[in-house]
Amino acid sequence: MTATATSTGTLRALLHGLPGVDKVGVEARAAALGTRSVKTTAKAKAIDLAIRMVDLTTLEGADTPGKVRALSAKALRPDPADPGCPSVAAVCVYPSMVPTAAAVLAGSGVHVASVATAFPSGQAPLDVKLADTRDAVAAGADEIDMVISRGAFLAGDYAKVFDEIVAVKEACGAAHLKVILETGELGTYDNVRRASWLAMLAGADFIKTSTGKVPVAATLPVTLIMLEAVRDFRAEHGRQVGVKPAGGIRTTKDAIKYLVLINETVGDDWLSPDWFRFGASSLLNDLLMQHTKLTTGHYAGPDYFTLD
Repeated sequence: MTATATSTGTLRALLHGLPGVDKVGVEARAAALGTRSVKTTAKAKAIDLAIRMVDLTTLEGADTPGKVRALSAKALRPDPADPGCPSVAAVCVYPSMVPTAAAVLAGSGVHVASVATAFPSGQAPLDVKLADTRDAVAAGADEIDMVISRGAFLAGDYAKVFDEIVAVKEACGAAHLKVILETGELGTYDNVRRASWLAMLAGADFIKTSTGKVPVAATLPVTLIMLEAVRDFRAEHGRQVGVKPAGGIRTTKDAIKYLVLINETVGDDWLSPDWFRFGASSLLNDLLMQHTKLTTGHYAGPDYFTLD
């Protein structure tokens, strides 16, 4: 099946034909993998990898150009005192702040990501969503984080969700498209699997758990289901899709649990910022504290790094 087969009947047959999720099994496996310990040498490599996977994010109504410039500078040099500390993957901002971030990050290799499509609700006409996307790309975004129409998905109007993703993907041009499922609103693990497949069939480059604006954001079981989906999708369609958990991931311990989950579920092919990201604002500082401890033998206090 490709992005040309868009009837709700066809999509319903495919999505509801996917194997059901064993709720007890997926939660038990996620919990077991979350207990794995990582030793010092491997931990140092894991922390560096996690830093490189961060989409450093600010999505507040009070965002200012000054805040975004400071955040972008931090993305380039997370720890100015340690030139060996890697840059993050991207800075994620609202479309109005894209030019500010792009000016700081130009030529650096750190991506400029922008939420679009009436983030976070997704409740806007398609022409507004497409204009939002085109404006962000024109301003310098090379990654777009869109939100699906959860109401349409939950009502079973899969064709509407599919067609919107296809249209936004086209509006992205050369920019990569991350499709936010808002898994905390989907109700069931089966719906998470179905939404993951729907987004990938429509052309998503990444599937993302959450906006970070609802009470239930990223969880290990949900991310496990999404990792299984991208693995199975590549096996069936020959195209690799990335995964981005976002919201509620705050500590190095949390991040390492996700890296273990990747390693044990989909393997090395996804252990890269090209294929896995953390949507985070507070996670980076904890990673930097642990990075400093392993590098110098001493903890830097939480106020040593800038607050974002």
